[in-house]
Amino acid sequence: MDNQEPIEMPKGMKKEFLSFLKVQYAHDPPAILVANNTSRGNTLPLLMTCSIASFKGDLASFTAPPFILSTTSMAEFPTYWVEQPARFVAPSQEPNPSKRALLVLTWFLTTLKQQYDMRKDRKKGKPLNPVLGEHFLGSFPGSSYGTTQVVSEQVSHHPPVTAYRMWNNDAGMSLEGYHAAKTFFAKGMIHLHKVGQVVLHIDKYNEDYLLTNPQVHLTGFLPPPPFAEFDSDTPAYIQSTSGYTTKITFSGKGWLRGKRNSFFATLYAEGRESEPLYTAEGQWTGTFTIKDVRRNEVIETYDATTSVEKLAKIDVAPLDEQDALESRRLWRKFTEAMERRDMAGVSAEKNRIEVRQREMRKEEEREGRKWQTKYFSNTGIDPKVEALCAKIGFPIQPELTAGFWQFDEEKYRHAAKTQDDPFGDDKAVPS
Repeated sequence: MDNQEPIEMPKGMKKEFLSFLKVQYAHDPPAILVANNTSRGNTLPLLMTCSIASFKGDLASFTAPPFILSTTSMAEFPTYWVEQPARFVAPSQEPNPSKRALLVLTWFLTTLKQQYDMRKDRKKGKPLNPVLGEHFLGSFPGSSYGTTQVVSEQVSHHPPVTAYRMWNNDAGMSLEGYHAAKTFFAKGMIHLHKVGQVVLHIDKYNEDYLLTNPQVHLTGFLPPPPFAEFDSDTPAYIQSTSGYTTKITFSGKGWLRGKRNSFFATLYAEGRESEPLYTAEGQWTGTFTIKDVRRNEVIETYDATTSVEKLAKIDVAPLDEQDALESRRLWRKFTEAMERRDMAGVSAEKNRIEVRQREMRKEEEREGRKWQTKYFSNTGIDPKVEALCAKIGFPIQPELTAGFWQFDEEKYRHAAKTQDDPFGDDKAVPS
Protein backbone atom coordinates (compact mmCIF):
# COMPACT_ATOMS: atom_id res chain seq x y z
CA MET A 1 0.00 0.00 0.00
CA ASP A 2 2.75 2.49 0.91
CA ASN A 3 4.38 2.08 -2.52
CA GLN A 4 1.35 2.53 -4.73
CA GLU A 5 1.94 4.09 -8.13
CA PRO A 6 0.98 7.76 -8.41
CA ILE A 7 -2.10 8.73 -10.36
CA GLU A 8 -1.12 8.93 -14.02
CA MET A 9 -2.61 11.08 -16.77
CA PRO A 10 -2.88 9.49 -20.21
CA LYS A 11 -0.71 11.12 -22.85
CA GLY A 12 -2.39 14.08 -24.48
CA MET A 13 -4.94 14.59 -21.70
CA LYS A 14 -3.31 17.58 -19.95
CA LYS A 15 -5.13 20.09 -22.16
CA GLU A 16 -8.52 18.42 -21.56
CA PHE A 17 -8.01 18.34 -17.80
CA LEU A 18 -6.89 21.97 -17.61
CA SER A 19 -9.98 22.91 -19.63
CA PHE A 20 -12.08 20.96 -17.12
CA LEU A 21 -10.47 22.87 -14.26
CA LYS A 22 -11.06 26.18 -16.05
CA VAL A 23 -14.79 25.41 -16.13
CA GLN A 24 -14.79 24.28 -12.49
CA TYR A 25 -13.04 27.45 -11.32
CA ALA A 26 -14.31 29.98 -13.86
CA HIS A 27 -15.40 32.44 -11.16
CA ASP A 28 -13.31 31.48 -8.13
CA PRO A 29 -9.94 29.89 -8.95
CA PRO A 30 -8.11 28.70 -5.83
CA ALA A 31 -4.67 30.10 -5.19
CA ILE A 32 -3.09 26.71 -5.79
CA LEU A 33 -4.07 26.86 -9.47
CA VAL A 34 -2.16 30.10 -9.82
CA ALA A 35 0.81 29.02 -7.71
CA ASN A 36 1.22 25.64 -9.42
CA ASN A 37 0.74 26.41 -13.10
CA THR A 38 3.13 23.64 -14.08
CA SER A 39 3.02 19.96 -14.97
CA ARG A 40 5.89 18.96 -12.69
CA GLY A 41 5.59 16.32 -9.94
CA ASN A 42 2.16 15.79 -8.40
CA THR A 43 0.64 19.09 -9.55
CA LEU A 44 -2.14 17.57 -11.71
CA PRO A 45 -3.34 15.10 -9.05
CA LEU A 46 -3.21 18.05 -6.65
CA LEU A 47 -5.38 20.13 -8.98
CA MET A 48 -7.81 17.25 -9.34
CA THR A 49 -8.08 17.12 -5.56
CA CYS A 50 -8.80 20.85 -5.50
CA SER A 51 -11.59 20.45 -8.02
CA ILE A 52 -13.20 17.77 -5.84
CA ALA A 53 -12.67 19.78 -2.68
CA SER A 54 -14.48 22.76 -4.17
CA PHE A 55 -17.46 20.70 -5.30
CA LYS A 56 -20.67 21.29 -3.37
CA GLY A 57 -23.13 18.49 -2.61
CA ASP A 58 -23.04 14.74 -3.18
CA LEU A 59 -19.89 13.71 -5.04
CA ALA A 60 -21.83 10.86 -6.65
CA SER A 61 -23.07 13.51 -9.10
CA PHE A 62 -19.58 14.94 -9.63
CA THR A 63 -18.85 15.01 -13.38
CA ALA A 64 -15.29 13.76 -13.45
CA PRO A 65 -12.91 14.18 -16.37
CA PRO A 66 -12.92 10.90 -18.29
CA PHE A 67 -9.33 9.87 -17.63
CA ILE A 68 -9.98 9.39 -13.89
CA LEU A 69 -12.92 7.03 -14.47
CA SER A 70 -12.91 3.29 -13.88
CA THR A 71 -14.59 0.81 -16.22
CA THR A 72 -16.25 -0.97 -13.28
CA SER A 73 -19.81 -0.04 -12.33
CA MET A 74 -20.80 0.23 -8.68
CA ALA A 75 -23.41 -2.42 -9.50
CA GLU A 76 -20.59 -4.99 -9.42
CA PHE A 77 -19.21 -4.02 -6.03
CA PRO A 78 -21.51 -6.26 -3.92
CA THR A 79 -19.75 -9.31 -5.41
CA TYR A 80 -16.75 -8.51 -3.24
CA TRP A 81 -18.65 -9.96 -0.26
CA VAL A 82 -18.25 -13.47 -1.63
CA GLU A 83 -14.95 -13.56 -3.49
CA GLN A 84 -13.77 -16.14 -0.98
CA PRO A 85 -16.70 -18.57 -1.28
CA ALA A 86 -15.26 -21.16 1.11
CA ARG A 87 -15.11 -18.56 3.89
CA PHE A 88 -18.60 -17.35 3.05
CA VAL A 89 -20.15 -20.80 3.53
CA ALA A 90 -17.94 -21.95 6.43
CA PRO A 91 -20.38 -20.90 9.22
CA SER A 92 -23.00 -23.31 7.87
CA GLN A 93 -20.75 -26.25 8.80
CA GLU A 94 -20.16 -25.24 12.44
CA PRO A 95 -22.61 -26.64 15.07
CA ASN A 96 -21.36 -24.45 17.95
CA PRO A 97 -23.17 -21.06 17.93
CA SER A 98 -20.29 -18.98 19.37
CA LYS A 99 -17.83 -20.53 16.91
CA ARG A 100 -20.33 -19.87 14.11
CA ALA A 101 -20.41 -16.22 15.13
CA LEU A 102 -16.61 -16.22 15.07
CA LEU A 103 -16.56 -17.65 11.54
CA VAL A 104 -18.97 -14.90 10.46
CA LEU A 105 -16.66 -12.28 11.99
CA THR A 106 -13.59 -13.78 10.29
CA TRP A 107 -15.36 -13.88 6.91
CA PHE A 108 -16.53 -10.26 7.35
CA LEU A 109 -13.00 -9.06 8.11
CA THR A 110 -11.56 -10.88 5.10
CA THR A 111 -13.95 -9.02 2.78
CA LEU A 112 -12.83 -5.52 3.79
CA LYS A 113 -9.65 -5.30 1.72
CA GLN A 114 -11.34 -6.32 -1.51
CA GLN A 115 -14.27 -3.99 -0.86
CA TYR A 116 -12.41 -0.84 0.11
CA ASP A 117 -8.74 -1.08 -0.78
CA MET A 118 -6.97 -0.60 -4.11
CA ARG A 119 -6.69 -3.89 -6.02
CA LYS A 120 -4.46 -4.99 -8.86
CA ASP A 121 -7.44 -6.43 -10.74
CA ARG A 122 -9.58 -3.29 -10.36
CA LYS A 123 -8.96 -0.42 -12.74
CA LYS A 124 -8.06 2.71 -10.84
CA GLY A 125 -10.47 5.60 -10.95
CA LYS A 126 -13.94 6.73 -9.97
CA PRO A 127 -16.40 3.80 -10.40
CA LEU A 128 -19.31 4.28 -12.76
CA ASN A 129 -22.63 5.30 -11.23
CA PRO A 130 -25.24 2.64 -12.18
CA VAL A 131 -28.32 3.73 -14.06
CA LEU A 132 -31.77 2.79 -12.78
CA GLY A 133 -32.52 -0.81 -13.74
CA GLU A 134 -28.87 -1.71 -14.33
CA HIS A 135 -28.10 -5.13 -12.91
CA PHE A 136 -25.25 -7.58 -12.53
CA LEU A 137 -25.50 -11.38 -12.55
CA GLY A 138 -22.73 -13.88 -11.95
CA SER A 139 -21.61 -16.94 -10.04
CA PHE A 140 -18.60 -18.36 -8.25
CA PRO A 141 -18.41 -22.04 -9.19
CA GLY A 142 -17.39 -24.19 -6.26
CA SER A 143 -16.27 -27.72 -5.59
CA SER A 144 -17.02 -29.13 -2.18
CA TYR A 145 -18.92 -26.00 -1.14
CA GLY A 146 -21.14 -25.64 -4.22
CA THR A 147 -21.85 -22.61 -6.41
CA THR A 148 -22.45 -19.12 -5.03
CA GLN A 149 -24.86 -16.99 -7.10
CA VAL A 150 -24.85 -13.18 -7.25
CA VAL A 151 -27.60 -10.73 -8.25
CA SER A 152 -27.45 -6.97 -7.83
CA GLU A 153 -29.72 -4.26 -9.20
CA GLN A 154 -29.96 -0.48 -9.13
CA VAL A 155 -33.46 -0.11 -7.69
CA SER A 156 -33.70 3.66 -7.21
CA HIS A 157 -32.41 6.69 -9.08
CA HIS A 158 -33.09 9.43 -6.51
CA PRO A 159 -31.68 8.51 -4.09
CA PRO A 160 -29.36 6.04 -5.86
CA VAL A 161 -29.85 2.65 -4.18
CA THR A 162 -28.27 -0.71 -4.99
CA ALA A 163 -29.90 -3.95 -3.78
CA TYR A 164 -28.18 -7.33 -3.86
CA ARG A 165 -28.44 -10.97 -2.93
CA MET A 166 -25.86 -13.78 -2.88
CA TRP A 167 -26.69 -17.36 -2.05
CA ASN A 168 -25.29 -20.88 -2.01
CA ASN A 169 -28.05 -23.50 -2.05
CA ASP A 170 -25.72 -26.40 -1.24
CA ALA A 171 -24.53 -24.72 1.95
CA GLY A 172 -27.85 -23.09 2.78
CA MET A 173 -26.26 -19.63 3.06
CA SER A 174 -27.45 -16.29 1.77
CA LEU A 175 -26.52 -12.64 2.05
CA GLU A 176 -29.02 -9.92 1.24
CA GLY A 177 -28.85 -6.18 1.52
CA TYR A 178 -29.27 -2.74 -0.01
CA HIS A 179 -27.63 0.60 0.46
CA ALA A 180 -27.61 4.19 -0.61
CA ALA A 181 -24.22 5.87 -0.58
CA LYS A 182 -23.63 9.56 0.01
CA THR A 183 -20.20 10.91 -0.89
CA PHE A 184 -19.05 14.34 0.23
CA PHE A 185 -15.90 16.34 0.91
CA ALA A 186 -15.22 17.64 4.42
CA LYS A 187 -12.19 18.37 6.59
CA GLY A 188 -9.80 17.67 3.76
CA MET A 189 -11.18 14.18 3.13
CA ILE A 190 -13.72 12.47 0.87
CA HIS A 191 -16.33 10.67 2.99
CA LEU A 192 -18.48 7.74 1.89
CA HIS A 193 -21.43 6.99 4.13
CA LYS A 194 -23.58 3.95 3.39
CA VAL A 195 -27.17 3.76 4.60
CA GLY A 196 -29.08 0.47 4.53
CA GLN A 197 -29.04 -3.09 5.88
CA VAL A 198 -27.07 -6.27 5.19
CA VAL A 199 -28.24 -9.62 6.60
CA LEU A 200 -26.49 -12.98 6.45
CA HIS A 201 -28.76 -16.03 6.85
CA ILE A 202 -27.93 -19.67 7.67
CA ASP A 203 -30.77 -22.03 6.74
CA LYS A 204 -29.67 -24.98 8.90
CA TYR A 205 -29.90 -22.99 12.13
CA ASN A 206 -32.52 -20.47 10.98
CA GLU A 207 -30.03 -17.85 12.09
CA ASP A 208 -29.59 -14.25 10.97
CA TYR A 209 -26.68 -11.84 11.33
CA LEU A 210 -27.14 -8.11 10.86
CA LEU A 211 -23.97 -6.50 9.48
CA THR A 212 -23.42 -2.75 9.65
CA ASN A 213 -21.16 -1.12 7.09
CA PRO A 214 -18.08 0.81 8.23
CA GLN A 215 -18.19 4.49 7.34
CA VAL A 216 -15.32 5.34 5.02
CA HIS A 217 -13.18 8.34 4.27
CA LEU A 218 -10.34 8.83 1.79
CA THR A 219 -7.29 10.52 3.20
CA GLY A 220 -3.67 11.03 2.11
CA PHE A 221 -4.35 13.33 -0.84
CA LEU A 222 -1.14 15.27 -0.30
CA PRO A 223 0.93 13.63 -1.51
CA PRO A 224 -1.28 11.27 -3.54
CA PRO A 225 -2.50 8.61 -3.95
CA PRO A 226 -5.26 8.73 -1.33
CA PHE A 227 -6.26 5.63 0.62
CA ALA A 228 -9.32 4.43 2.51
CA GLU A 229 -9.73 4.58 6.28
CA PHE A 230 -12.78 3.72 8.38
CA ASP A 231 -14.17 6.37 10.70
CA SER A 232 -12.83 5.81 14.21
CA ASP A 233 -15.97 7.24 15.84
CA THR A 234 -18.37 4.81 14.12
CA PRO A 235 -17.92 1.14 15.12
CA ALA A 236 -19.22 -1.65 12.89
CA TYR A 237 -21.43 -4.33 14.46
CA ILE A 238 -22.46 -7.90 13.74
CA GLN A 239 -25.59 -8.86 15.69
CA SER A 240 -26.96 -12.41 15.56
CA THR A 241 -30.32 -13.90 16.43
CA SER A 242 -28.39 -16.59 18.36
CA GLY A 243 -27.40 -14.07 21.04
CA TYR A 244 -23.89 -12.98 20.06
CA THR A 245 -22.63 -9.49 19.29
CA THR A 246 -19.43 -8.34 17.62
CA LYS A 247 -18.17 -4.78 17.91
CA ILE A 248 -15.38 -3.58 15.61
CA THR A 249 -13.59 -0.28 16.23
CA PHE A 250 -11.19 1.28 13.75
CA SER A 251 -8.14 3.51 13.92
CA GLY A 252 -5.48 4.84 11.58
CA LYS A 253 -2.00 6.23 11.54
CA GLY A 254 -1.59 9.30 13.70
CA TRP A 255 1.21 11.83 13.82
CA LEU A 256 3.21 9.90 16.40
CA ARG A 257 1.81 6.38 16.54
CA GLY A 258 -0.62 3.90 15.09
CA LYS A 259 -0.79 2.01 11.81
CA ARG A 260 -2.93 2.57 8.76
CA ASN A 261 -6.19 0.54 8.54
CA SER A 262 -6.05 -0.82 12.10
CA PHE A 263 -8.97 -2.38 13.97
CA PHE A 264 -9.89 -4.17 17.16
CA ALA A 265 -12.91 -6.47 17.38
CA THR A 266 -14.57 -8.20 20.32
CA LEU A 267 -17.14 -11.00 20.13
CA TYR A 268 -19.25 -11.51 23.22
CA ALA A 269 -22.52 -12.94 24.45
CA GLU A 270 -25.25 -10.36 24.10
CA GLY A 271 -25.10 -7.77 26.90
CA ARG A 272 -21.71 -8.96 28.19
CA GLU A 273 -19.29 -6.74 26.32
CA SER A 274 -16.81 -6.73 29.20
CA GLU A 275 -16.44 -10.53 28.93
CA PRO A 276 -15.31 -11.16 25.34
CA LEU A 277 -15.08 -14.72 24.05
CA TYR A 278 -12.90 -13.87 21.07
CA THR A 279 -10.96 -10.87 19.81
CA ALA A 280 -9.49 -9.92 16.46
CA GLU A 281 -6.78 -7.31 16.02
CA GLY A 282 -4.48 -5.98 13.34
CA GLN A 283 -4.80 -4.30 9.93
CA TRP A 284 -7.64 -5.14 7.58
CA THR A 285 -5.36 -4.45 4.61
CA GLY A 286 -2.48 -6.40 6.13
CA THR A 287 -2.14 -9.04 8.84
CA PHE A 288 -4.52 -9.65 11.71
CA THR A 289 -4.94 -12.32 14.37
CA ILE A 290 -7.96 -14.07 15.89
CA LYS A 291 -7.65 -14.94 19.57
CA ASP A 292 -9.60 -17.19 21.94
CA VAL A 293 -9.69 -15.01 25.07
CA ARG A 294 -10.58 -17.78 27.50
CA ARG A 295 -7.64 -19.89 26.40
CA ASN A 296 -5.39 -16.91 25.75
CA GLU A 297 -4.56 -18.53 22.43
CA VAL A 298 -4.15 -17.21 18.89
CA ILE A 299 -6.26 -19.50 16.71
CA GLU A 300 -5.70 -17.89 13.30
CA THR A 301 -3.43 -15.38 11.60
CA TYR A 302 -4.70 -13.94 8.34
CA ASP A 303 -2.60 -12.07 5.78
CA ALA A 304 -4.82 -9.99 3.50
CA THR A 305 -1.92 -9.07 1.22
CA THR A 306 -1.39 -12.66 0.11
CA SER A 307 -4.99 -13.84 0.32
CA VAL A 308 -6.07 -11.30 -2.32
CA GLU A 309 -4.07 -13.28 -4.87
CA LYS A 310 -6.32 -16.29 -4.18
CA LEU A 311 -9.67 -14.59 -4.73
CA ALA A 312 -12.15 -16.52 -6.87
CA LYS A 313 -13.02 -15.16 -10.30
CA ILE A 314 -16.68 -14.56 -10.98
CA ASP A 315 -18.30 -16.18 -14.01
CA VAL A 316 -20.58 -13.99 -16.11
CA ALA A 317 -22.38 -14.68 -19.37
CA PRO A 318 -20.69 -13.61 -22.64
CA LEU A 319 -21.57 -10.00 -23.47
CA ASP A 320 -23.76 -10.92 -26.43
CA GLU A 321 -25.82 -13.23 -24.22
CA GLN A 322 -26.32 -10.70 -21.44
CA ASP A 323 -29.45 -8.64 -20.93
CA ALA A 324 -29.32 -5.14 -22.39
CA LEU A 325 -29.28 -3.70 -18.86
CA GLU A 326 -26.54 -5.95 -17.44
CA SER A 327 -23.63 -3.77 -16.37
CA ARG A 328 -20.87 -5.01 -18.62
CA ARG A 329 -23.04 -4.98 -21.74
CA LEU A 330 -24.59 -1.62 -20.90
CA TRP A 331 -21.17 0.00 -20.51
CA ARG A 332 -19.46 -2.05 -23.26
CA LYS A 333 -18.83 0.83 -25.69
CA PHE A 334 -17.57 3.00 -22.83
CA THR A 335 -15.15 0.23 -21.81
CA GLU A 336 -13.99 -0.29 -25.38
CA ALA A 337 -13.27 3.42 -25.73
CA MET A 338 -11.32 3.39 -22.44
CA GLU A 339 -9.24 0.46 -23.63
CA ARG A 340 -8.47 2.37 -26.87
CA ARG A 341 -7.62 5.41 -24.73
CA ASP A 342 -10.17 7.28 -26.84
CA MET A 343 -11.19 9.91 -24.30
CA ALA A 344 -13.48 11.71 -26.72
CA GLY A 345 -15.33 8.42 -27.25
CA VAL A 346 -15.41 7.81 -23.49
CA SER A 347 -16.97 11.21 -22.85
CA ALA A 348 -19.49 10.81 -25.66
CA GLU A 349 -20.65 7.35 -24.55
CA LYS A 350 -20.89 8.27 -20.87
CA ASN A 351 -22.84 11.40 -21.75
CA ARG A 352 -25.16 9.45 -24.07
CA ILE A 353 -26.10 6.98 -21.31
CA GLU A 354 -26.54 9.64 -18.63
CA VAL A 355 -28.63 11.93 -20.83
CA ARG A 356 -30.80 9.02 -21.95
CA GLN A 357 -31.41 8.06 -18.32
CA ARG A 358 -32.59 11.58 -17.49
CA GLU A 359 -34.90 11.52 -20.51
CA MET A 360 -36.37 8.18 -19.38
CA ARG A 361 -37.18 9.60 -15.95
CA LYS A 362 -38.90 12.60 -17.57
CA GLU A 363 -40.90 10.29 -19.84
CA GLU A 364 -42.07 8.27 -16.84
CA GLU A 365 -43.10 11.41 -14.99
CA ARG A 366 -45.06 12.73 -17.99
CA GLU A 367 -46.85 9.40 -18.44
CA GLY A 368 -47.53 8.91 -14.72
CA ARG A 369 -45.70 5.59 -14.41
CA LYS A 370 -42.83 4.21 -12.35
CA TRP A 371 -39.86 2.09 -13.32
CA GLN A 372 -40.48 -1.59 -12.55
CA THR A 373 -37.59 -3.30 -10.79
CA LYS A 374 -36.53 -6.68 -12.14
CA TYR A 375 -35.39 -8.71 -9.11
CA PHE A 376 -36.23 -6.75 -5.96
CA SER A 377 -39.38 -5.31 -4.40
CA ASN A 378 -39.98 -2.42 -2.05
CA THR A 379 -41.53 -3.97 1.05
CA GLY A 380 -42.15 -3.21 4.68
CA ILE A 381 -39.33 -3.80 7.14
CA ASP A 382 -38.69 -7.40 8.15
CA PRO A 383 -39.52 -7.75 11.90
CA LYS A 384 -36.38 -9.88 12.42
CA VAL A 385 -34.19 -7.16 10.95
CA GLU A 386 -35.98 -4.50 12.98
CA ALA A 387 -35.34 -6.48 16.20
CA LEU A 388 -31.64 -6.93 15.39
CA CYS A 389 -31.26 -3.21 14.62
CA ALA A 390 -32.89 -2.34 17.94
CA LYS A 391 -30.40 -4.47 19.90
CA ILE A 392 -27.42 -2.38 18.75
CA GLY A 393 -29.24 0.93 18.30
CA PHE A 394 -28.77 0.85 14.53
CA PRO A 395 -31.08 3.33 12.77
CA ILE A 396 -33.47 2.19 10.05
CA GLN A 397 -33.80 5.07 7.60
CA PRO A 398 -36.14 4.09 4.75
CA GLU A 399 -36.51 7.74 3.75
CA LEU A 400 -32.83 7.71 2.71
CA THR A 401 -33.06 4.45 0.73
CA ALA A 402 -36.41 4.94 -1.02
CA GLY A 403 -37.90 2.22 1.19
CA PHE A 404 -36.94 -1.25 2.38
CA TRP A 405 -35.77 -3.57 -0.39
CA GLN A 406 -35.98 -7.36 -0.50
CA PHE A 407 -35.11 -9.96 -3.11
CA ASP A 408 -38.25 -11.18 -4.88
CA GLU A 409 -38.03 -14.92 -5.65
CA GLU A 410 -41.08 -14.76 -7.89
CA LYS A 411 -39.64 -11.97 -10.01
CA TYR A 412 -36.32 -13.78 -10.27
CA ARG A 413 -37.91 -17.04 -11.43
CA HIS A 414 -39.98 -15.32 -14.11
CA ALA A 415 -37.52 -12.62 -15.19
CA ALA A 416 -37.37 -12.16 -18.94
CA LYS A 417 -34.72 -10.41 -20.98
CA THR A 418 -35.28 -6.76 -21.81
CA GLN A 419 -36.90 -6.75 -25.25
CA ASP A 420 -36.39 -3.09 -26.16
CA ASP A 421 -32.97 -1.79 -25.15
CA PRO A 422 -33.68 1.62 -23.57
CA PHE A 423 -30.06 2.63 -24.14
CA GLY A 424 -29.74 1.27 -27.67
CA ASP A 425 -28.20 3.26 -30.49
CA ASP A 426 -31.67 3.84 -31.94
CA LYS A 427 -32.67 5.84 -28.87
CA ALA A 428 -31.94 9.42 -29.74
CA VAL A 429 -30.86 11.82 -27.03
CA PRO A 430 -30.92 15.60 -27.15
CA SER A 431 -27.74 17.09 -28.57
